[in-house]
Amino acid sequence: MGPFGGSVVVAPETALPALGFVLGGIALGTVSGLVPGLHANNFALLLAAAAPQVPGPALYVGAAMLAAGVTHTFLDVVPALALGVPDAAMAASALPGHRLVIEGRGREALRLSALGSGLAVAFAVPLAIPMTRLMVSVYPTVRAHLPLVLGGVAVFLVVTERSNVARIGGAAAFLLSAGLGWLTLDIEPSAPLAAGGMLMPLFAGLFGAPVLIEALDGAGVPEQADAAVTTPRRTVGLTAIVGTASGAIVGYLPGVSAAVAATVTLPAVPEDDGARGFLVATSGVNTSNTIFALFALVALGSPRTGVLVALESTDVPLDLPLLLSGVALAAGVGFVLVPWVGDRYLRTVGRVEYTHLSIGVLCLLLGLAFLFAGPIGVGAFCASALIGLIPAKFRARRVHLMGVLMGPLILGI
Repeated sequence: MGPFGGSVVVAPETALPALGFVLGGIALGTVSGLVPGLHANNFALLLAAAAPQVPGPALYVGAAMLAAGVTHTFLDVVPALALGVPDAAMAASALPGHRLVIEGRGREALRLSALGSGLAVAFAVPLAIPMTRLMVSVYPTVRAHLPLVLGGVAVFLVVTERSNVARIGGAAAFLLSAGLGWLTLDIEPSAPLAAGGMLMPLFAGLFGAPVLIEALDGAGVPEQADAAVTTPRRTVGLTAIVGTASGAIVGYLPGVSAAVAATVTLPAVPEDDGARGFLVATSGVNTSNTIFALFALVALGSPRTGVLVALESTDVPLDLPLLLSGVALAAGVGFVLVPWVGDRYLRTVGRVEYTHLSIGVLCLLLGLAFLFAGPIGVGAFCASALIGLIPAKFRARRVHLMGVLMGPLILGI
């Protein structure tokens, strides 16, 4: 029997405790997803640090960690839409999604994201085994040519800008963010939290701070219109498949994050669907990545995401039936929570004086940067915030700021 063999045995005396752990994980993932700028990897490392103190079988603790990670990938769209402050995985879609909110279509955007994530789970589970076999066979070739692929994507994104001024701004944003990534990503900061890292301050500065700074004199979040999804069902389905396939690449290639895969996905999203299609695709990448990475861990023995690094570090038995059951339950709850919590989040943000809200969230991001990366994290946050202002000045797309991850990968760092 291969690495994916196994059988499902249901025992009431074990099912109820397992369910309790999974529900606890879902609650934690909901809270973490709603914190502006909190990256899933930082959250996973916090879970790994706390896991040894949690009483209970390692398998149940692992199921809770995985459920928390999946739920986070659903809920992290809420602060990205309402505040324009994404975690790293949702960074590529932050501006298109936030634009929908400003147009009064935030409730629709929430439902599109939930559909993208939910459909990605539905597609990823049956595709996981054949996709794992395919990726294991083509992995050496794909890995060898990855810098060329990413370089081509970077050039494509620059040349497809609408004007020469925007192309200059896009190229400058890409090169400066790539340089910032080259200088900082490998730093192991001395920080108050053991689950530290440079991703949080970098992405909060590049994608979150500029939106908040630009909004200081703005009118804030307007009243939101109805929740009707205007994108045709067929387009939503096809775009979710694109996101799911990109999530598979992330699950098997080391160093390629969901944010990079979402950027690579951009040319494949139907142009007539604009921000809506990109939101569906990036949500699909973000969520399906967790499932494919789980199968990659079983097949290759190497964790590809922060959640699975945490899972492996706590010696969780890789019981696929139970772990996938937890994933499915977390996905179902996340699908319901995104519109339910998101609508209320948008209404609350809309009632708050936006200047005070922007200043408050900026202070929160600075505090998180210090907690996760210490003084150097605060410096990286400020530097990345300055670079993050460039695209808007040149009327270029913010997606060029993904150079912070793509640049070091292109250089083979």
